[in-house]
Amino acid sequence: MSKKIGGVVALAGMCALSLFLLNCGSSSSRPSGLLYVLTQGSSGTGNAVSSFAIDLSSGNLSLINSNASTCTTSGKSCGLPLNIILDPTGATAFVLNEGVPSDGVAPTIYGYTVNSDGSLGAAPMTATATLPVGDTAVAMTRDAAGKFLFVIDQGSNPSAANCGLPPNVVNISCASISVFGMQLGSTSLSAVAGSPFPVGRIPTALSVVAFTPPTGTVLPCATTTEFLYVTFNLDPALHNDNTLGAYCVDSSGKPNDLTPNLPYATQPDPLSVLAVNTGQTSGGLFVYVGNQGSVTGAVSAFQVCTVINAVCTAQDLTKLAPVGTPTSVGQNPIDMLVDPTNNFLYVVDEVSSNIYGFRIGTTAGTLTPLTPANLQTGTQPVAMAMHSTGKFLYTSNNGSSNISAFTVSTTSGSMNTLTTVTSPSGPRGMAAR
Repeated sequence: MSKKIGGVVALAGMCALSLFLLNCGSSSSRPSGLLYVLTQGSSGTGNAVSSFAIDLSSGNLSLINSNASTCTTSGKSCGLPLNIILDPTGATAFVLNEGVPSDGVAPTIYGYTVNSDGSLGAAPMTATATLPVGDTAVAMTRDAAGKFLFVIDQGSNPSAANCGLPPNVVNISCASISVFGMQLGSTSLSAVAGSPFPVGRIPTALSVVAFTPPTGTVLPCATTTEFLYVTFNLDPALHNDNTLGAYCVDSSGKPNDLTPNLPYATQPDPLSVLAVNTGQTSGGLFVYVGNQGSVTGAVSAFQVCTVINAVCTAQDLTKLAPVGTPTSVGQNPIDMLVDPTNNFLYVVDEVSSNIYGFRIGTTAGTLTPLTPANLQTGTQPVAMAMHSTGKFLYTSNNGSSNISAFTVSTTSGSMNTLTTVTSPSGPRGMAAR
């Protein structure tokens, strides 16, 4: 009898264990250390996502698989995969494809479910969202809450007749910002009313930041809690446009242009932009722009006027005030990010193949180099990602087809080279959690 009871108990235990293991495969128990890397393949012929597990004790990477395709268009390329973004829950991922205007292939966004082992589910048969045919996508980002997804594109070629642009400007018609509504944990996207929104200039990078105005402050966009910043550039022989545009995002997701006639001048060739909210109530909202001059790169800093002080009057609210002089970095500062505390800024340089680190001044946004000031990456880094703990930083090195890994001090922000991991050919955009 006791043996029978023991058998029943053992069976119950096995069932409980089975249920536990099944629950471990649920969305709530996905690995907490994951890195996703887009790969473009040799000569731009590959379209896939590589999934890596991050060892949270060391930062080392181990490949899960590279099975998720970024293109399911029969017989045609979707164009190069540019960006990958995770929703705040880590349950879904979105990939932006550039499109191929010459083949009539529109830019697309594909949505993926994150599997229990951290890999991405099979690509859907159709795109989650599609931009207009003829456009060339540039970049994509989302807001911190996961409510909206923003995409910039260069517009169509040849020019459409109804874009309302100066008649002597060529090849920039209908350059725009597309905005899609998101739902946490869902791969569905819905275009917001009025999207895409024409911008009239060639966009190069974008960044969105959440900000709650101090009590009693009335901003020009009364309902906004988010700002969107976009850099613009075009061959100076055609337009001489090295500028930064500012938008407030209303509750519907519509970007309202705060600089329709006078965007802010930047240094030549703006390649990247990052808006940072340091959490200071006395004006701790800053925008950083990575530029490439004739010899070396630089990062320019702007403070957003969100409070009235010695620099900002009531008429200046939401305007940008330059901070100091541009800070020198390597060549082609192609990407920037901040650590989870918003205390440290990191800049990766595509041509000089290095990464710079800075401490952000909380009151003025000035940049102070870390020690060491910079470290080498693989060849031609084009993107970065940081784990949510702030302890590990990675770069995708398109030229050497590998990933550089760095450990990061959460107190000083300083970096140390960890290792280099081989990736499939032509790595591009990255995302980590």
